[in-house]
Amino acid sequence: MQPSPLTAISPIDGRYHAQTEIYSAYFSEFALIRYRLYVEVEYFIYLSEQGFFKITSVQAGLLRKRVTECTLEDAMRIKDTESVTNHDVKAVEYFIKEVLELHGLGHLKEWVHFGLTSQDINNTAVPLMWKHAMEQVYLPSVLNIEKQLNRLAKQWKDVAMLARTHGQPASPTRLGKEIAVFTERIQRQIQLFSYIPYTGKFGGATGNFNAHHVAYPKKNWVKFGNDFLEQRLGLERQQQTTQIEHYDTLAAHFDTIKRLNTILMDVCRDIWSYISMEYFTQKTKAGEVGSSAMPHKVNPIDFENAEGNLGMANALLEHLSAKLPLSRLQRDLTDSTVLRNIGVPVAHTHIALLSIEKGLKKLVLNESAIAADLEKNWAVVAEAIQTILRRENYPKPYEALKALTRGKQAINKKTMHQFIDGLKISKELKAELKKITPFNYFGI
Repeated sequence: MQPSPLTAISPIDGRYHAQTEIYSAYFSEFALIRYRLYVEVEYFIYLSEQGFFKITSVQAGLLRKRVTECTLEDAMRIKDTESVTNHDVKAVEYFIKEVLELHGLGHLKEWVHFGLTSQDINNTAVPLMWKHAMEQVYLPSVLNIEKQLNRLAKQWKDVAMLARTHGQPASPTRLGKEIAVFTERIQRQIQLFSYIPYTGKFGGATGNFNAHHVAYPKKNWVKFGNDFLEQRLGLERQQQTTQIEHYDTLAAHFDTIKRLNTILMDVCRDIWSYISMEYFTQKTKAGEVGSSAMPHKVNPIDFENAEGNLGMANALLEHLSAKLPLSRLQRDLTDSTVLRNIGVPVAHTHIALLSIEKGLKKLVLNESAIAADLEKNWAVVAEAIQTILRRENYPKPYEALKALTRGKQAINKKTMHQFIDGLKISKELKAELKKITPFNYFGI
């Protein structure tokens, strides 16, 4: 079968291809090839700038242009070479050498990949594509959801609502505040995410600049490596490594995304519950069907879709963060195949973010249902009444309210006011207690 969204094994490249295509620029095989080319070319140019050989600024510009204009045909040529070399980074090296020949720089081609091992390229190319994906797509998408929730929190800040703890009626709250709980949690995790640096490994075959040092023993290669990664690539160089990077900071990113996804799952479940309680209705769209059998249904599918994709993402993120920091001695290859999948949980997360955004836009507040729920649950003001009675040193107020309300079904305004009238307290205190209702007892 020809490759198509309908023949793809994964729904990321199949059913959800239109939503996830944006990440192809960062996590596809083509993207990896382009980022490897970028690192190799920038390293070659940096060696020239450091005086190991000389190329002109025009020649440097031509090499950079070759990277930015890299086509699928170029990538296929590199893959064809890889089928012979059985080594992906070596195939990239050979491609650049061919480019040098075309630009009259063939005499300098042995400076390509000088002193490096493949992981000096992989462990800079991958963190760089990860950094760009996070900064240019992922974080803006999460911030968009946070802003959307923040707008709803402000819009509904004065809507009194029955709270539920253990699924049972509890002290009233406000809908806006309950949404604001999620915005605060998301903001905190984004802040934590911003503290984690983007790091890379660059130090030769086993991390000690062995080949570099033996060729040029007087050169400060540690400074060279630090400056190249920081100034040219925008990465922080890991100082002590084996042949590969230790992936600790990448694992920290995975774990933070996982926590953000867990918070978003909490959002989905709560809004799903509010919809089932009819606190929200959902906008309908002409032509859409909610059920193949029940014409009346408008299902909360956006939040269900998001929850499922967030769960898929977290399962993969859990494995990535647990596995990647582990390697036998100075190197084994288990990180290589795993590392190629870092875009998969990000893509599932992106599908979820788009679904949440869509679902939030469809919500319609049903204030009458929220008010009716409050009216049915006058028992929740028992906490307020017994607390004020405690303030007045009234004997055993908790026990009195417990006897009145616990497990009782018919607690309403009349019941509560009859109870207050029967208390041996002043008229002023009775008036104070009668002012408390489920609609105004929602705290600060």
